[in-house]
Amino acid sequence: MSGMQDMAYAVAMIAAAILVYFGVRLSLRPDTRTKGVLMVVMAVVLVGNVLVWTL
Repeated sequence: MSGMQDMAYAVAMIAAAILVYFGVRLSLRPDTRTKGVLMVVMAVVLVGNVLVWTL
């Protein structure tokens, strides 16, 4: 793999971690629960994409 691909994977995983963190924070508040759950789902999809890309 090239350095650019490795960097893209790293950025995607960092973004997924940030999405999970803030998604959980939003999920704990009753008025923003839906947005938080959607952020966590988006993080799961992003991690799945990275897994597919690396295979």
